[in-house]
Amino acid sequence: MVTNGKRSLLLVTIFISLFLLISINFQASIQAEEKVFRVGISQFVEHPALDSAREGFIEGLSESGFIVGENLKIFHENAQADFATTQTIAQKFKGENLDLVLAIATPNAQSAAGVLEKTPLVITAVTDPVEAGLVDDLVNKSKAITGTTDMNPVEGQLLLIKEFIPDVKNIGILYNSGEVNSIVQVKIAKKVASKHGLKIIEGTATNTSEVSLATSALVNKVDAIYLPTDNTVASAVPSIIKVAMENNIPVFASEKGQVENGSIATKGIDYFTLGKETGLIAARVLNGENPVDIPIVGSQNLQLIVNKTAVDNFNLEIPGSLKDSIDILIE
Repeated sequence: MVTNGKRSLLLVTIFISLFLLISINFQASIQAEEKVFRVGISQFVEHPALDSAREGFIEGLSESGFIVGENLKIFHENAQADFATTQTIAQKFKGENLDLVLAIATPNAQSAAGVLEKTPLVITAVTDPVEAGLVDDLVNKSKAITGTTDMNPVEGQLLLIKEFIPDVKNIGILYNSGEVNSIVQVKIAKKVASKHGLKIIEGTATNTSEVSLATSALVNKVDAIYLPTDNTVASAVPSIIKVAMENNIPVFASEKGQVENGSIATKGIDYFTLGKETGLIAARVLNGENPVDIPIVGSQNLQLIVNKTAVDNFNLEIPGSLKDSIDILIE
């Protein structure tokens, strides 16, 4: 038989146990709410496309509840187009107890993937993650890497040039042969060009100071110039436009920032939108999802962007077939 005294003691013991359990759970909840997530951003170089991707990434995180100054701290490092510095950044991030690292552009992604072992890696502005050796497959991955690819609709962009210049035959491509992402795009361009009666002529530069010279070497050989999503080229678009205008060789782009800097047009991705999509993926990782289970995806939001001033500068006209489908007209 349980006496009243023993019953009272039992009730008190149960009450204390419940109180302690509730207190522990409450404290854990408070600590979870107060956690400040530490995210490193490793960027290859400053230019409009990569800067927009970074800004979009932070916006995507913000929309998911990860807000800078509240529960999010960003550590931003820029390699300034130096491949060795991408390794230095990766090593630095390895020792900073980060919750996640974003690598913007292929060189930074390759360096981060080779160094970070325990920190989830999210990538963006990487044209071909498989060719770059980051993953074996975009969906069925074995590494803790996820994010977005900026693979271009290269064939469609070459056909856009034909819309503006129906009799175009020779198209020059400027790129850095040291960037895997650019090599992939050139291979695609050469593969699809012949079936559309086009010939691709390559112009290479290993750094921004060589871009102007490479452009000058192309202008007497081509009817138009196409700029892939190459970081070296993207950092030197104004110098390309200057040489091209002096020789009246139209320049076409692969992304919005190049059009804003004086190229004629593109049908491609918007890097802010791509970055935002990447931020939404990163938020899923910070919320506990395994990056191995999240596929690397491309942007589905292609836009036709035309620079009216550039069209006039190169003595062209906007084709009637395109006028009603322009998403952004820059004047």
